[in-house]
Amino acid sequence: MKVTRKLIHIDEELCNGCGECVPGCAEGALQIIDGKARLVAEKFCDGLGACLGECPTGALTVKDVETEDFDPEAVRDLLTKQGREVPDHMPSPESLRLDKAAAKSAPKSGCGSSKVMEFTPCQKANVPTDMAIEAGPSHLTHWPIQIRLVQPEAPFLKGADLLLTADCVAVSMPGYHERFLPGRKVLMGCPKFDDVELYIERLTAIFATCGLKSITLLEMEVPCCSNMSKITEQALKKSGVDIPAEKIIVARTGEIIFKGGLTQPVFA
Repeated sequence: MKVTRKLIHIDEELCNGCGECVPGCAEGALQIIDGKARLVAEKFCDGLGACLGECPTGALTVKDVETEDFDPEAVRDLLTKQGREVPDHMPSPESLRLDKAAAKSAPKSGCGSSKVMEFTPCQKANVPTDMAIEAGPSHLTHWPIQIRLVQPEAPFLKGADLLLTADCVAVSMPGYHERFLPGRKVLMGCPKFDDVELYIERLTAIFATCGLKSITLLEMEVPCCSNMSKITEQALKKSGVDIPAEKIIVARTGEIIFKGGLTQPVFA
């Protein structure tokens, strides 16, 4: 069955065969064949665009196409044969489909970011409060906060400690304002639904020009959210600057479950 989803497109005229995109694809979907980057098979590409920032010529883009589903099991077999590390999490084929009819008929066991779940908070959290009396002060010091809306020349970014937040974190984590906003400038976005290329371009410019003192990255535990750290890593690489960076992974229920560097998080 053919489905509509996002897939990497390679402009052969722009591709110079440098091969920098190959290790940038965690699924092993890209290889250099006859001097050009090629998709080994469409089923190996998840279409999330983690490889985009690795291409120095801009030959890689993401397009909506009609093709076969992404196949995590085939990816595991491919990476094992290549002797490469198999990712801990991969998106489900259902979560990547853009075809509404196909998505409607898909099994309901999709990736963690789309699975319906309910939680039971503590009893105190279930008691209504008088927001005017008990709500604490906001620690937000600037606007806008969406990555796609903030320009690199925004004065509040100059010399800032930057907080990059996947937008679901602020809802999942109690005390988000008090724990992370004081002393930081926040930029927020969704690495699943927003434009990955725009994020990489925008963050690259910010990192290169703003003289940031530090970066704290907050992302959710769900697989699709992990692209936030990939975007940040690629932007740091393209910017050519060295900024101290920390990644924090948040559970759906609000607890911090990982804390460490961007590429090698450790248990908190």
